[in-house]
Amino acid sequence: MPRPREYVPGHGDRRYAVRHYDLDLDYKVPTNHLIGTATLTLRALEDLREVALDLFGLHAGKVTVDGKPPARYLHRDAKLVVKLREPRTAGAEFVVRVPYAGKPRPAPGIDGRAGWEELTDGVLVGSQPHGASSWFPCNDRLDDKAGYRVSITVPAEYYAAGNGVLTSTRTRAGRTTYVYDQAEPTSSYLACVQIGRYTVTPVKVPGNGSRARSVAVPVEIVHPPRVKVGKGTAFARQGEMVAIFTDLFGTYPFQVYRAVIAEDDLEIPLEAQGLSSFGANHVPAGWENERLVAHELSHQWFGNAVTAAHWRDIWLHEGFACYSEWLWSERSGGKPASEHARQHWNRLSKLPQDLLLADPGPTLMFDDRVYKRGALALHALRRTIRDAAFFDLLRAWTAEHGHGTVTTAQFREHAERFGAGHDLSALFDAWLTRTRLPPLP
Repeated sequence: MPRPREYVPGHGDRRYAVRHYDLDLDYKVPTNHLIGTATLTLRALEDLREVALDLFGLHAGKVTVDGKPPARYLHRDAKLVVKLREPRTAGAEFVVRVPYAGKPRPAPGIDGRAGWEELTDGVLVGSQPHGASSWFPCNDRLDDKAGYRVSITVPAEYYAAGNGVLTSTRTRAGRTTYVYDQAEPTSSYLACVQIGRYTVTPVKVPGNGSRARSVAVPVEIVHPPRVKVGKGTAFARQGEMVAIFTDLFGTYPFQVYRAVIAEDDLEIPLEAQGLSSFGANHVPAGWENERLVAHELSHQWFGNAVTAAHWRDIWLHEGFACYSEWLWSERSGGKPASEHARQHWNRLSKLPQDLLLADPGPTLMFDDRVYKRGALALHALRRTIRDAAFFDLLRAWTAEHGHGTVTTAQFREHAERFGAGHDLSALFDAWLTRTRLPPLP
């Protein structure tokens, strides 16, 4: 059997898992200088004599293990290798503390650079798929999910947005410290901070759908004061989106949702845990921006709460998020999903037929065909098993696998439970494991 392709080579260590990250950060915006201390609670998955952490472009200080110096540590080529003075047996928990500092910058990878990025006046962190190590030492593996506490101190005129609940703020000597707690398990690439001269606008979430699920989650938009985000913008119906997706997909999986809008224009928006990042160019009203707002929100269910165990299964993130755009259109008075499906099937049919959806490879993992063919596969499934079974399937998927990791094989098995009397094996083979675009049912 051929060895699976590496999508993010050189990242992650499968010999241990991180249970919790505690990050204390101090950032100087004008000089792009970061001082941090990372305290990681680890659990050995096998007998260990060393652990390897990912840390790119920053300088590690005096590392300790359970409060004592290790046998030694070596930081080279974006790997911080810590040799343990006392070996740890499988199942043992221990704490590694890493002071570090430097001028963070995006980390390189097969698909480009990702991570800590300076804006005109502030910072945006977008780490998918390999950029987490650009701002903190981590086990940069998609399937190693942990809790986070992040304290970040910035000049008082700036606002720092992060993952999870904002538990405290404190201003002293012209600098403000923001403390965020992300209790739900989080992949390292979904951890972030966003820094800018921002204000916060709360969003009202209306009652949602016939299922009468309550939506108590706080929703807010973090944005420059000059950027308006209400009526007449792509964010005008943000609260309604949360309500409709909760009805379609199940309970919102986190304690808060933030949309952060940078003052700069950005090429694409990007999701993080409980947070999505946009550029000022994504604010004007119109379907092309509105669909992106829906797309990033839907990732909270598909990609963030339910996370692919391997990057080769990224269609479980992007195909679902793309289909969520079409569902939003359908539920909000726009074109039905079937019309979007016909349009994009016609477009894909004219493109090269060389993409394998269930394993596109590292150079094609963010190809637009992964997004659209993934959405089409879901529409084909919906047409085959009909609406009631399809939406029951989605809600059960998020309920059963929330805060865990999944594979394409698991989704196929899951779908079989809801597709009694239908040959789903043939459907999935055609859409997932063959390159030629199959016809829509």
